[in-house]
Amino acid sequence: MYQLDVERMQGQKTIHLFYLCIILLLGTGLATLYSASYAFAARFFRYGNYFIVRQVIFCAAGIILFFVFSRIKLDFLRKCILPLVCIAAFLCVLTLVPGIGIERYGASRWIEVGSLSYQPSEMVKFVLPLYLAHLLDKKSDNLDNFYSGILPPILVTGLFFGLIYMQNNFSTAVFLVFNAMIIFFLAGMRFRYFLAAIAMIIPISALLVFTKEHRVRRLVSFLRPEWDPLGAGFQVNASRDAIISSGFWGKGIGEGTRKISSIPEIHSDFIFSAYVEETGFIGLLLFFVLFTVFAVIGYRIALNSKTIFGKLLAAGLTTMITSQALLNTAVVSGALPATGIPLPFFSAGGSSLITTLICAGLIANIARTGGVNSQSSSNAVTEDNNEY
Repeated sequence: MYQLDVERMQGQKTIHLFYLCIILLLGTGLATLYSASYAFAARFFRYGNYFIVRQVIFCAAGIILFFVFSRIKLDFLRKCILPLVCIAAFLCVLTLVPGIGIERYGASRWIEVGSLSYQPSEMVKFVLPLYLAHLLDKKSDNLDNFYSGILPPILVTGLFFGLIYMQNNFSTAVFLVFNAMIIFFLAGMRFRYFLAAIAMIIPISALLVFTKEHRVRRLVSFLRPEWDPLGAGFQVNASRDAIISSGFWGKGIGEGTRKISSIPEIHSDFIFSAYVEETGFIGLLLFFVLFTVFAVIGYRIALNSKTIFGKLLAAGLTTMITSQALLNTAVVSGALPATGIPLPFFSAGGSSLITTLICAGLIANIARTGGVNSQSSSNAVTEDNNEY
């Protein structure tokens, strides 16, 4: 009895620390967005608060969904996985339909309704880990059989890769495959399947990079920054210069100058450079401390989960958020070629913020319940032998 009380108290501390980490990330992200976007919004929309007002609204909606997904019964959620997969795939297809899908920056990634737009690939970021965790849990005793154990989740992952790639969103498609492979690995998929997957993915990815001119230009600009400093390399070079100019203490909140005209899309994918310019090394250290704490708690929740589904889902979603943050910061600092991956909790955009909070809510759900279903409801989930 005493041991149960200790475990319950430790679990409550973990959840409260997780909540605090999310609050700090949200608050820091909103403050950074306000500072980074004000000059751009005032110039193009004649209203300096344009982006921050929208982001606060999205944040409120995301917080509501966070609490919904942190309290929803996991048994019920697992029964809804197939409809969620179908909805996500259908929305991805809609982006390719003329008149429904909206093309921006040469990519058809958005569905627009009135003044609001939605990016379906963001929905895939939590639907695909849900699906993989559910199916690999059901097939945990059958992973040695490639056709019945491994092939179905591979086909669904490949489906989403193809749909998102067709939106001209190559970076997100590859990012989703990478995170799916992490979940496969954690589920215990045999090493020879990974070798076979890598042997296929590397040449296919290389081939796909060379199918679009802008991808080639980004790659060449990354390898040789001096090749096109005012074209393909301008954004990354300007971002790197802003980070270098920050110093130890930074220029002060709201005092950054590069955000005014030097760095395109600084309120979106390149917001990290605005943050570092104003907060310096101290802010950079705080940033990585917050995401490290988030990752440690997320993986601890995964380890403490009492079900395979909970372990795979918590670990998959934690990896999804933290790897996205690492990838974005690597791109902004010039360590990787430019991609269209937003920075979680920071970048402007409702699709990304709401998805991030839904993922965090699911992690909190597993922390609260241990990912444990009652024996009867667990049987209800597993007694359905349909493979989807």
